Amino acid sequence: MAKACRQRCPWAGNDPLYIAYHDREWGAPLHDERRLFEMLILEGAQAGLSWITILKKRENYRAAFDDFDPRKMARYDARRVRALLDNPGIVRNRLKVAAAIRNAEMVLALQAQEGSLDEYLWRYVEGKPIVNAWRSLKEVPARTPLSDALSKDLVRRGFKFVGSTICYAFMQAVGMVNDHTTDCFRHRELANRRQ
Repeated sequence: MAKACRQRCPWAGNDPLYIAYHDREWGAPLHDERRLFEMLILEGAQAGLSWITILKKRENYRAAFDDFDPRKMARYDARRVRALLDNPGIVRNRLKVAAAIRNAEMVLALQAQEGSLDEYLWRYVEGKPIVNAWRSLKEVPARTPLSDALSKDLVRRGFKFVGSTICYAFMQAVGMVNDHTTDCFRHRELANRRQ
């Protein structure tokens, strides 16, 4: 039961799903193309909602969006869009569903141009996570000049639902930045870990 006594970021709360996400995923460097794309879509879906809402729907999203295969998603037609908008397992927001499909098209174009989504994203942090040293959640920014730059370039490339705040949440989630508070056990674990 040692894990129960571990100090965590306050946002992890008491929900077992949230705790598991905090302890195993959030802030850990991610380099898998499909999972990076998934997180980009889910962060956009979260806009205006709580992250726990999206986490609870993540398996439904994976099923609804062909496990976030951008090649399949880019071919979705009007019938598929209607089915998605009728699916209670996901956030049924027309703009967010359209953005997910558009972003699948854009990620394919980006991969063709840049080699991979992974290479493109991690260039923003020179290939290694930025390790911050926040003592409290109040210190953690909602956006940074780096997320502004990433957002601006993604928008230029045609991506949707990629504002700077969404981009910064994405960067935190995929470990491009380590924003675990310094009293959290994951801060040290991730800061000492090799990519």
